[in-house]
Amino acid sequence: MSLALDEYLAKHPVTPEDQAAIDAHKATMLAEVRAYRLRELRERAGLTQAQLAERIGVGQRQVSKIERGDLDSARVGTIRKYLEAVGGQLAVEYVSGDERLQVA
Repeated sequence: MSLALDEYLAKHPVTPEDQAAIDAHKATMLAEVRAYRLRELRERAGLTQAQLAERIGVGQRQVSKIERGDLDSARVGTIRKYLEAVGGQLAVEYVSGDERLQVA
């Protein structure tokens, strides 16, 4: 006999520790998706990591880190240059509840 999802969750509620693990895994997955998309944009622009790095004035290792999803250690200016080099632009937005403000 199988249980419906809501029946299973009623018998096995998600603990705060479970939720923390779920949130951490979700953040990792989203970083991987962003990284994949960045690499895809670079490749579509016909650039290697080394070519892009030279264009934006950083080392190839920094481009590699960005494309692995390590955006926390990258400077906003570097991310902006990366996106401009592949034909886009960086948009920074403040969001709080229903309030939105485009900062850059």
